[in-house]
Amino acid sequence: MALPVLSSSGVKFRRVLAHFPQELSLAFAYGSGVFRQAGASAGHGENNMLDFVFAVDDSVTWHMMNLLKNRSHYSFLKVFGPKHISSVQSYGAGIYYNTLVPCNGRVIKYGVISTDTLIDDLLHWKTLYVAGRLQKPVKILTQNENSKLQAALVSNLKSAVTAAFLMLPESFSEEDLYMQIAGLSYSGDFRMVIGEDRSKVQNIVKPNVPHFQKLYSNILQDCPQVVYKHHLGRLEASIDKSPEGQFTQLMALPRTLQQRITSLVDPPGKNRDVEEILLQVAHDPDCGFVVHQG
Repeated sequence: MALPVLSSSGVKFRRVLAHFPQELSLAFAYGSGVFRQAGASAGHGENNMLDFVFAVDDSVTWHMMNLLKNRSHYSFLKVFGPKHISSVQSYGAGIYYNTLVPCNGRVIKYGVISTDTLIDDLLHWKTLYVAGRLQKPVKILTQNENSKLQAALVSNLKSAVTAAFLMLPESFSEEDLYMQIAGLSYSGDFRMVIGEDRSKVQNIVKPNVPHFQKLYSNILQDCPQVVYKHHLGRLEASIDKSPEGQFTQLMALPRTLQQRITSLVDPPGKNRDVEEILLQVAHDPDCGFVVHQG
């Protein structure tokens, strides 16, 4: 199952893509240059920087070809060659950005991530950096037939729904769900505390509810805990908040989040297994807060 391709003209984005080596397993555009946002930046979409992520199977080869085509995009690192750029890419969230690049009359930035690193983040939320972007509407520009990547993209959305269910009350609106999902990747982001617009999540969700619906409708329709009336655009949720229900959801969370939760709850040195600790969390009245902290 491939991610839904969100409607709207992708011509200007694909023209940008034509400037780069085409060996891409996934390419998408994201952010305020693609989707309208409420708040201070609304109305400036045509002037906003266009943001892209390119997933590539072989980072060294892709950077080598891109250096031949677009050497000026790179910082001083270009003098060290593609192997060094790829090694720098492997640090942090595993993505290398070229930014403030003039292209087709716009300013763009693009991040390059290896397909394997992306799959790892989608499945396990190792950093949640690119996985978090893909939990919100993006403009998919190209996607190859890599079945492992396609499955990981869907798994990431299902994990986002599961985490949101744990943090939401028993009943909630569809917009509440999308607010919770959109906020996941900001929960641990210091910029949301220092200097970043605190209402950013609301500004992302409110103008783009139809895009969130398109992204999550198949998952919600298959979810036994909600009645999703897509034709009415309405969601009726009754989440199982029993310890058994919460334990099932906790066991379905990505591995890194489970590890973070267990490290919060389990004092060092006790070395209990993850399942035992998550069962304890499932019985905790503050289970949702513990998941949020994780």
